Amino acid sequence: MEEIRLTQFSHGGGCGCKLAPSVLHEMLAELPAGMAGTDLLVGVETSDDAAVYRLNAEQAIVSTTDFFMPIVDDPFEFGRIAATNALSDIYAMGGKPLFALAIVGMPIGRLPVPVMREILAGGESVCRQAGIAIAGGHSIDAPEPIYGLAVTGLVHPEQVKRNCDGQAGDVLILGKGLGIGIMSSALKKGELSAEGYQQMLASTTRLNTPGMHLAGIAGVHAVTDVTGFGLLGHLLEICRGSGVAAEIVFASLPVLPVAGELARQGYAPGAAERNWASYGQEVLLPPGIQSWQQNLLCDPQTSGGLLVSCHPSAVAEVMALFAGQGFAEAAVVGRLIEGAPRVMVL
Repeated sequence: MEEIRLTQFSHGGGCGCKLAPSVLHEMLAELPAGMAGTDLLVGVETSDDAAVYRLNAEQAIVSTTDFFMPIVDDPFEFGRIAATNALSDIYAMGGKPLFALAIVGMPIGRLPVPVMREILAGGESVCRQAGIAIAGGHSIDAPEPIYGLAVTGLVHPEQVKRNCDGQAGDVLILGKGLGIGIMSSALKKGELSAEGYQQMLASTTRLNTPGMHLAGIAGVHAVTDVTGFGLLGHLLEICRGSGVAAEIVFASLPVLPVAGELARQGYAPGAAERNWASYGQEVLLPPGIQSWQQNLLCDPQTSGGLLVSCHPSAVAEVMALFAGQGFAEAAVVGRLIEGAPRVMVL
């Protein structure tokens, strides 16, 4: 097992595998709109993290699916990262996970069974930490290793945190440091330090549990998790859904320490460039911004942090919640303002 390098089996890893935002938009453009007037509270219209269906006045089901190819070589850690990332979509809607189903695609005959078993064990360990079971799933013989979860959760219908509910004047808070895509790029080249690898694992396997508690804070208006489209891409989804613009202060962004060093050295995944090509026309960068800074803004995060849009009066409570659950790097990074949907970087 020590000789197996999972990342060599795949052409991309983690949320960097996601389709570029422009490609996804084109694919979905002619699909019928959601069923207005039904109990489907959240569908595809607002680019939210999960679907939400109201059962009654007190309960709504949250449903999501997320899977990808290896971002690290260790099979157990790959399973942990993939499961943490999938659960994040439930937390981002303000929900509590109930159970999960495994999504498994493995190159049979090329990947030893013990390695595949370790991937599943990693995912199971995270679900156990979240207090849920993997109750089943589906598997196929695939040319590249694929693992993830379909997760079902529960939320109060009046506490769903959607992308379309941000308000001008809201403060933006980011819960985790940026730079996972940059670090994974260095890892795939065999140039990520042991310190950097540990920072990467610590961030990508930390469950975004504050999301369950953010649901009960009245001043929290919108929440999403920052994943494959990078900070700018997921913030733009809030801006478009809410009909507002945003300002981001680059110097305030939390960045994983080793990732910041690698970014300055020129490391960046190809997905960062694809992300910028998809939405760069909706972003106003300050004069003199450097390429490594742009790459950080577009860097695809795997199991990234929650991005919270809240009333200024709720900032102290939100920051205390993050700090109390071990998210010491959480930071105020900007605000929503009146204007056409776009992001201005200061």
